[in-house]
Amino acid sequence: MTRQEILERTKKIIYDTVPELEGVELKEDTVVNTDMGMDSMNFILVICKLEAEFDVRIPNRQWNKLSTLGEVIDAIEKYKK
Repeated sequence: MTRQEILERTKKIIYDTVPELEGVELKEDTVVNTDMGMDSMNFILVICKLEAEFDVRIPNRQWNKLSTLGEVIDAIEKYKK
């Protein structure tokens, strides 16, 4: 799976999980919590859905270090089984 495919699937999960973000342009440099206005509960839900979608396990201590959408994709690529 290419990085672009991961990005597109990740964006779909974000839009499905947080419908109020529909129409907001999400790019790799988008800051996931502030630029998107996503609260911590939605962020955790998105990460859990991403882990299920991509069959990855991102360590909890790593979650707080994920700042941008690109860093989320980096983590998916790093921890993919």
